Parts: sequence; structure tokens; C-alpha cells
Amino acid sequence: MFMILIRLALLALFAFIIYSIFKYLLNPKRKLEIAHEQKNFYLLDQKSNVRKNFLLTYKGVMFEGEKYLGTTDRAFEVISIFIWPKNPEKLQGLKKHDFEFIQKEVRKQYPDALIDWKSPIKEFLKDERGLR
Repeated sequence: MFMILIRLALLALFAFIIYSIFKYLLNPKRKLEIAHEQKNFYLLDQKSNVRKNFLLTYKGVMFEGEKYLGTTDRAFEVISIFIWPKNPEKLQGLKKHDFEFIQKEVRKQYPDALIDWKSPIKEFLKDERGLR
């Protein structure tokens, strides 16, 4: 009887370890960190939760986006998004087309949203457009 309990405990421990490994490998925050280290694009978002900000990384810069709910002709949707860099000093080397790429990727998730950038990107894009 005691040996059966030990075997069941070892089997449960083995199953728990396998479960933990899969959970770790499939964790979205881990994928975000890897993309950030490798300077790739990755968008971490809970589309169903409007109150939760999204995180995205692009070329080694981490951005955060805040979503605002509003009405469209069809339904309640995210209609406004503010995006800002977590560390503005890491923006060095980014060009206008980089920010256009980010906007295009965010629009894939939220096609009805007006995307607005916070400082210093907002001023950079205004200068680039000649709207100064």
C-alpha cells in the first residue's frame, strides 16, 4: 500500500513538472521578453479587456498603449489609443516608418481606433510631417 502511494505521488509530481514547463514555455510575457531581447516586434494584449493596457516591443524599445472604449456605427469598440515609450532614451535610431509600422500593426487589432502618440514621439511625427 505504501509503495502504491509513493508511485502515485511521483506520478503526480512528474505530471506537475510537465505542466509547469508547458505553462512557462507558452507564457505570453515570456514571449514579449524574448522579442524585446531579440529586437523583434511583439504585441501583448488582452483584446477582451479594454481596461488593461497593452505592451508592445519593436527594435528593442518597449511601448505601452492605453485603450479607450467608445461607440462606432456598429457597436462599442476601442476608438482611441495612446501609445508611449517606457524608456524614451531607447528611441535613438527609430525613424518615421518604424512608427508607421507600429500603427499599422495596432490597427490590425483595433481598426476603428484613432492612434495618438505621447511625447516625445508626437513632436517627432509633427516635425516630420511639416506641421510645426
